[in-house]
Amino acid sequence: QVHLVESGGGLVQPGRSLVLSCAASGRIFGIDAMGWYRQAPGKQRELVAATTSGGSTNYADSVKGRFTISRDMAKNTVYLQMNSLKPEDTAVYLCNAYIKPTRGGPSHNYWGQGTQVTVSS
Repeated sequence: QVHLVESGGGLVQPGRSLVLSCAASGRIFGIDAMGWYRQAPGKQRELVAATTSGGSTNYADSVKGRFTISRDMAKNTVYLQMNSLKPEDTAVYLCNAYIKPTRGGPSHNYWGQGTQVTVSS
């Protein structure tokens, strides 16, 4: 079994910063990709940022230049540094990962429970 546990959400004023963390644990042979999605009330879930085992990254246009995704492979942890936060960044942020539980086996997709980020004055 694999678990993703997020932390770091909270209430922050516009223009401030937050760092989200997501740690993967359990039966992990390798991690192909990790990323962050978000879902605001009444809106569809959207990709915020993702990073692959090869080091490539992908960002939503709305967060480019403000958010940075990074990964500590030794700790199976992905981080999301969020700067210059805006009220429209308010959402539940969910960690997502493609993980191989066993050598030679396929990757499986896993989700965390989510962490609330609220940007408000």
